Amino acid sequence: MSLPIYQVDAFTSELFAGNPAAVVPLDEWLSDEQMQNIAAENNLSETAFFVKEGESYRLRWFTPTVEVDLCGHATLATAHVLFEELGYPEDELVFKTRSGLLNVGKSGNRLLMNFPADHMEKVEAPDVMFQALGIPKTPEVYKSDDYMVVLNSEEEVAALNPDIKMLSEVEARGIIVTAPGDEVDFVSRFFAPQSGVDEDPVTGSAHTKSTPYWSKKLSKDRLNARQISKRGGDLICEMKGDRVEISGFAITYLKGEITVG
Repeated sequence: MSLPIYQVDAFTSELFAGNPAAVVPLDEWLSDEQMQNIAAENNLSETAFFVKEGESYRLRWFTPTVEVDLCGHATLATAHVLFEELGYPEDELVFKTRSGLLNVGKSGNRLLMNFPADHMEKVEAPDVMFQALGIPKTPEVYKSDDYMVVLNSEEEVAALNPDIKMLSEVEARGIIVTAPGDEVDFVSRFFAPQSGVDEDPVTGSAHTKSTPYWSKKLSKDRLNARQISKRGGDLICEMKGDRVEISGFAITYLKGEITVG
């Protein structure tokens, strides 16, 4: 059986930047094992699969090792494929996901995603996390399914060179490290060896957690964010009640077919 596949660079308007995601349109679901094997073979931080259900689409995301509840950049990539490659005629898409209904709109070339905000609780983090990150223990740590560590400067975030093996021992989906930006409102990096991703280039779902924090801290609803991984990516994040609107660009890198036995 042959299936179409697309690879899209998300949260960038230029190739070889942002966060690459694979997107596999399906007429009907494959088995969980088949989808996980495809994601492992792709070896990208996320592979998205979708099936049309009525007027909306059921959307699922897989890292190379696990299925996840929410992935922003692969949602952006999937919307880009539907709008730009498959000719979806309307200006708004609705995805049914494990995190509920997700709406993605189109404004010119920019895609706008609407996600539930995740307000994190302040916690005491395990010492191993700070040892793995190579930083002194800080009181500014928050947690939901991820940890979020707040540092004082972009320079500190950029300088991180974590011990990934040690970091994988921390019980969480992943670790967000964030700080005020030099040229944007805030910057971040995201490490998720627990989910098979040492460092994710640009992480939409992490911004459902960091945006509520920085919105309150900076007393503004609309924020410019940058994830300062090696590839890098830019996001506009806006608080809308108990939701976060995250917008960015995407560009197709690859179109092809995969063979599934």
